[in-house]
Amino acid sequence: LILIGGFVQLLAGFLAFRKYDHLGGAAFLTFSALWSSYGATKVLCAVPVSGHLLDIGAGHTEGFTAGSIAFLVLNAFLIILASSFNMVLLCLTLAMELLTVCFLLFTLENLPLPFEIVVLSILSVICFYGATASLTNCMFGKDLLMMGPPLLTVQSSRKDREDPLPCVCPRSHLTSGLRTIAELLNTGAVCGVPTDTVYALAASCKHPQAIEKVYRIKDRPQEKPICIFISNLEQLRAAAPPISPLLWEFMENVYPGGIGCIIQKGEWLKKLGVGAGYSRVGTQDSIMIRVPDLTVLVHLIDMTGPLAITSANPSGEVDSTHHDMVISRLGHKLEGVLCDGESDEVVASTVVNCTKIDESGITIVREGCIPAGKVMQIFERVKNR
Repeated sequence: LILIGGFVQLLAGFLAFRKYDHLGGAAFLTFSALWSSYGATKVLCAVPVSGHLLDIGAGHTEGFTAGSIAFLVLNAFLIILASSFNMVLLCLTLAMELLTVCFLLFTLENLPLPFEIVVLSILSVICFYGATASLTNCMFGKDLLMMGPPLLTVQSSRKDREDPLPCVCPRSHLTSGLRTIAELLNTGAVCGVPTDTVYALAASCKHPQAIEKVYRIKDRPQEKPICIFISNLEQLRAAAPPISPLLWEFMENVYPGGIGCIIQKGEWLKKLGVGAGYSRVGTQDSIMIRVPDLTVLVHLIDMTGPLAITSANPSGEVDSTHHDMVISRLGHKLEGVLCDGESDEVVASTVVNCTKIDESGITIVREGCIPAGKVMQIFERVKNR
């Protein structure tokens, strides 16, 4: 019974930690240690060892007494914490405190049997009800058996939640959130969006003033071009750019993904949907195009058309790898941020110059999340084929 009780308490502690219930986990691990220590001591004093009972009489009680006092102090802290959790956990910690008192009295050889029986009975009832209530509520997803309100409520200012966010910040997994950001972009706003690499600033290519605003938000030098994202390669085919079969084959092998291809610019971009933003993206002669490998961003592009994209960080600073970073660094300058949690990568995409792919091959302009060696392997395989 001692081993089973200690194991059950230990299991409950580990399960609580797995559910990120640190208070419950710490409480049950402490209960396991207390239960095992108390039970083992009782057994050792009742079962002969080498023909003799364990002697905890005078001169041998210091360690047991010190241990029980330590449990008393530790459990007292748990009582305070449990009072802000629920009544069942509070009652359980109080019962464990009484059990610790039993342990202390036992080490002092002054434990009344009726007191011990009452304490163990109370503990058993509370444990049975708590386990039954937790299991039932977990199975049915509702509070069928009450655990009781907390005795103490911690008054927290929750400043972070009360303070209004600097911009609209919908969640990416909500269709309404995606529509909100799409509507903002379609009206000329600049928004932070997740990509398959790091977070980015996005502006609709239909609104050149929004692309200009991106430069101001980032303090980005005007000579640094901004790339565009499309949702799939078929969009590019429909625009009929003058692209060689080798370049088509290469892009089919790298899209969607963390590789951006710089190709020759032309009037075909207007057929792609770039429109009035033609002169604001890329350079005079070239443009970098990328198809992201992120479902939520692809759906967003389908709703807005091609987006002008650049990393969501002030120029010269590290990339943003979480929507909180975008909000804290640039939120006051943006109309919205599509919140998607941690980014898939910690560095931006790899940029490849493909403007002379048929004459001299490709060159790596920037090595990012895709190693340059892997990009060259893909190109060599495509070229040989």
